[in-house]
Amino acid sequence: MESLDEVIDAMIADRVIHRHRRIWLLVIALVVVAVLIILATGGWKEKKGRTVPTLTAPTTVTAGRFEFSFTKAEIVRTPKTEYDEAASKVKIYFDAKNIDSEEHQSVTPGGSLLVLVPGGGADTIDSDGISCRGEISWVLVYGLPPESCFTTFKVDPDFAAKTIEIGVLGESYEAVSGVFGANDNEFWQNEAPVGVVRLDPAVVVDNGGNK
Repeated sequence: MESLDEVIDAMIADRVIHRHRRIWLLVIALVVVAVLIILATGGWKEKKGRTVPTLTAPTTVTAGRFEFSFTKAEIVRTPKTEYDEAASKVKIYFDAKNIDSEEHQSVTPGGSLLVLVPGGGADTIDSDGISCRGEISWVLVYGLPPESCFTTFKVDPDFAAKTIEIGVLGESYEAVSGVFGANDNEFWQNEAPVGVVRLDPAVVVDNGGNK
């Protein structure tokens, strides 16, 4: 037969096991709740506070060697036809100016400098390129007045938004790091966010025009 000490030891061990079991069950429950909250608020993307200013159009943003003055936005809808499915795109209008005081070079603004920020944890959408004077490869000359430009973003046919956010990126004029034997020559590089612009879009139906 078991001694009194053995019985007491067994009771203590059973209580410890039950206590640890309750703790683990509580931990598991907290993990499940945390996962559900993360999924409900935009997936596993880390939520971070914005480190760049959020502006409301009309507004001007200085981004590296360019200056963008945003004016208006449109959601352009193309109805379904016998041959094509319905489609939508976001169109952003702005004036662009070359302010490259470092190199004074004429250059075409890259479409990667503007992105559509859908929100809700979704990935940003790249633009289809920047068009000025109706040409996607238009060169902006340093020292000349701003040019009227626009860019578009492909979105789902049923895309809708009361406010659209456009992320603006700018290059920095700097040298490559001295690691790997790089030299100290400075040039425009390293696109990074400089601001977010909010625009309230109008809805436009494109029945075959130039919108």
